[in-house]
Amino acid sequence: MTKSTMIFGIDISKDTFDVYNVQTGYSQYSNTVKGITSFAKALPETAICVMEATGCYHHRLAMGLFDQGIAVSVVNPLVIKRYTQMKLRRIKTDKSDAFMIYSYGTEQELELWRPDAGYVVKGREILSLLQMYLKQSTSLKNKLHALNSVHDKRSKVIVSITRQLRNLKKECKLLEAELLALIKDNEASLFSRLKTIPGIGDKTAILLMLSTNCFKDFASYKQVSSFLGLAPNERSSGSSVRGKTRISKTGDGLVRNHLFMCSFTACIHNIPCKELFDRIVAKGKSKKLALIAVCNKLIKQAFAIAKSGLCYDPNYARN
Repeated sequence: MTKSTMIFGIDISKDTFDVYNVQTGYSQYSNTVKGITSFAKALPETAICVMEATGCYHHRLAMGLFDQGIAVSVVNPLVIKRYTQMKLRRIKTDKSDAFMIYSYGTEQELELWRPDAGYVVKGREILSLLQMYLKQSTSLKNKLHALNSVHDKRSKVIVSITRQLRNLKKECKLLEAELLALIKDNEASLFSRLKTIPGIGDKTAILLMLSTNCFKDFASYKQVSSFLGLAPNERSSGSSVRGKTRISKTGDGLVRNHLFMCSFTACIHNIPCKELFDRIVAKGKSKKLALIAVCNKLIKQAFAIAKSGLCYDPNYARN
């Protein structure tokens, strides 16, 4: 960042986004294509737009600015929250948020944002819809189970729920097939290599690839573990605070749950994982703790395979 760089802090909401810069002051634009275009035209060439990651709302703005050749930095909302707390700010408005994001951008080193590949974005959208359908299916199954005990199976309510469950199952199969085809068309090699790891199947491989942008956004497997919420979080201070070490659970719960289920199979068929599990249990630790360690071992193996271009080799570390 040079002296001529102009930082613009942006707070985004559904319909509008508020902008602050020390030279131009506050301004507000509609969160539409027209509003984004108008904002981009008003920016100087040296501008860097700093914003929080707020799902679909920030993505449209970031993409619109990026396409216009404007530098963009997308920051984790938790980082901005902690920064605001550090500054002892109590006011919470759109304008104050834009100011704090601007202030953060002027004081911290910014990492420029680049959009993920189109197939990754599309895959995440399919996965999000698939998860919504699965939640609906679970809710309907629970409702059907409750109604079956008090209604005749030919009841219109039961028939309607059964029909809806059948449609959801059909849609889920179509989405899963489309997701699998999308991955095979764009990252067939990595997908095949990840599946050579004993314990990792199609669904887990796809989830790992989509959540990590095929491991391109990380420099080490420890970063991936932290991102997925599987890194140990120790709490101790002096002689009085001795909190139990737990995983942070700050990442994608879906990926974390799939990895945990995979750890059961890995403890049997994945030699390094089995040795790790047995070693931890032999020390008197709980099996759950050992399984979490196996999850991190699977992440380490997946990361190594993604970066090396090699397939899984159980004897690699012994050579």
